Amino acid sequence: MTVRAPLALEPISTEAAADLIRDTALRPGAVGRVGLELEGQFVEFAAPGVGPDWSRLTALAPVIEAAAGDSALTFEPGGQVELSGPPADDIVTAVETLRADAQRVRLALAEHDAGLAWLGADPLRAPRRVNPRPRYVAMAQHFAAVGAGRAGATMMCSTAALQVNLEAGPVDGWADRVTLAQRLGPTLCALSACSRWLSGSDTGSPSARELAWSGLRENPRPGPDPVEEWVRYAFAAPVMFCADHGDARPVMSRVPFADWVSGRVRLDDRLPTARDLTNHLSTLFPPVRLRGYLELRYFDVSPPRWWPAVAAVATVLLDDPVAADAVHDVVAPVGGLWAQAARDGLRDPRLAAAARRCTEIAAARVPAQLRTAVEDLAELVASGRCPGDLVAERIAEVGPAATFAELAHA
Repeated sequence: MTVRAPLALEPISTEAAADLIRDTALRPGAVGRVGLELEGQFVEFAAPGVGPDWSRLTALAPVIEAAAGDSALTFEPGGQVELSGPPADDIVTAVETLRADAQRVRLALAEHDAGLAWLGADPLRAPRRVNPRPRYVAMAQHFAAVGAGRAGATMMCSTAALQVNLEAGPVDGWADRVTLAQRLGPTLCALSACSRWLSGSDTGSPSARELAWSGLRENPRPGPDPVEEWVRYAFAAPVMFCADHGDARPVMSRVPFADWVSGRVRLDDRLPTARDLTNHLSTLFPPVRLRGYLELRYFDVSPPRWWPAVAAVATVLLDDPVAADAVHDVVAPVGGLWAQAARDGLRDPRLAAAARRCTEIAAARVPAQLRTAVEDLAELVASGRCPGDLVAERIAEVGPAATFAELAHA
């Protein structure tokens, strides 16, 4: 559903809001196309313990954009650099394109004595927002007002993810496909974990990134109609800010969108518009977000040795029908273990067993060009370790600052 400009600024009814959410949730289409996004921690080689400076980032933006090829550049609130690869017809092309673009960016930044560290959390520096975009200012104020300031600051300013975007597939398969994507989450979170160190401390948890996220979101329920569940989820989620003309004003309490659109609560002394709903949907961050396609948001980004394999495992397990059928019963019993995935990771024997089986299934079905990478990841998982364990081992040897600088070098 396309909202015409004049209607975008008029109050929207509850029924019209539900229809807009339905129309934008999932788009029918053939399975196969893949989009990948990488977030990296910006590091100054001369001072790895000093956080990004906004003027420095904006000055380097043309350098990054010129090197990024077909990948789009954005800066996250804490100055993390995000590269969004173009949708590709298959996982091999998606990985090869983004890997090449990311390496060119790192080489270009190295000429300016800077680099990117592909880690799920900043292991050295305290969270600090540098991006002045009004929505980020308002979101930080909202989190602080509702008692989630620390988790919000960590999520916005210290974490970095690998995101895998997959087609929704045929309508009659949506329920099974979305349910499988959700149930895979804890296992794939555990095997991709790479954020044990955060802000100069060893958290002891494999994914400090997921721990921060878990304090800010509710997970949609698996069910027979994922679109209707998405409507329920969007209506129940709190509104973070009201915006117009480039400005954003924080909502300083927990107000579900349902209360605003029904008129039970008035925000900004008015009812919401379609544009307000669009803004609201852009602030929903569940592990699986519906945006016409499936946006898988539960992976820590990890060094280049590992993230291509993580992306390949996820894609194969969802897009290959043989693999999807084989993995369904593997992850069903552990599909709700989000807290355990973040806190314990592969130390949890249930998640460890599921992760071993997931990587075995993926290795048998992945395209030949990525088989070696997936087999390498499967061997790591079989040893009971995740990518972050190797980073932690290196930190134990040389310290977080030296490790951070090493990982940032191209």
